Amino acid sequence: MKNNLIYYSVGPLLYCPANKTTIAQSVISEKFGHGYSLALCLEDTICDDGVAEAEQELLHSITSIADALQHSEFYLPKIFIRVRNSAQITRLTNLLSSDIELISGFIIPKFSPANASDYIHKVIEANELSGKKLYMMPIYESSDMIDLRSRYEVLYELKDTLHQIEELVLNIRVGGNDLCHLFGFRRHRDESIHKVKPVSSIFTDIVTVYGTDYVISAPVWEYYGGENWEEGLKAEIKDDILCGFIGKTVIHPKQIEIVNDSFRVSQTDLHDAKRILNWDNTIALVSGSDDSSRMNEYKTHTNWAEKIFYMAEAYGTK
Repeated sequence: MKNNLIYYSVGPLLYCPANKTTIAQSVISEKFGHGYSLALCLEDTICDDGVAEAEQELLHSITSIADALQHSEFYLPKIFIRVRNSAQITRLTNLLSSDIELISGFIIPKFSPANASDYIHKVIEANELSGKKLYMMPIYESSDMIDLRSRYEVLYELKDTLHQIEELVLNIRVGGNDLCHLFGFRRHRDESIHKVKPVSSIFTDIVTVYGTDYVISAPVWEYYGGENWEEGLKAEIKDDILCGFIGKTVIHPKQIEIVNDSFRVSQTDLHDAKRILNWDNTIALVSGSDDSSRMNEYKTHTNWAEKIFYMAEAYGTK
């Protein structure tokens, strides 16, 4: 399990097409508020013949943000680039030049045994070229996840491949909509993706394989309007947390504050976590909580307590 705040700090990851001309001004004017990260997408949101134009718009957006930072203060989110192929990592790192300082890393779509080594090599190369730490966030959403006869081998093969740059893997991400697409599924506002069993079983396997070593982020919720969409999002996040996910992909600014609020840690959990992490080992290793509502056990709850502590640092308390 990751033991550094940086891995818990992505929060709501707002997806935006890289060719959106207003994105720089939206960041500069703090239109999206605070407490989010930004993904500039060059993959699914961009048509095949528009990639070169989208790359140029992305470069212009980053330059505009960098220039604005010289004259004013505003909330600067972690900015990630979702590429569509490994070659874009090297090309954009070079083209961004000194503005690469504004980039936190790259999002790798449809991460699979067929492309893993190429992407990892390019991320290592980008770190060397830039002279700064650039993270990667692979997305587990490809058809390789479907076949039960090979799923475990694929997941462990990818984990073994990632081991060489484990500290650079900021989050493991899951592509809920892409996996649903493979089955022809789509959930409604009152339906959590964790109730879509063929997809949730893939999530379970990913958390089982990666959850002890990586922070895993929850899938996108595609609703941001209409009746009760907020309640649906809150209900799914409750399932996300219970199933081991931290943070969530979002596709509209209205979702940001709901995600942040839902991941805030209760005072009760934080208090118990601090007691467990500061346990006096000269006494018994089990004790009731201060309000006598549950048991705290040092040897059983330490990993949970560490995670709660970092989540409180990243999201705050409620």
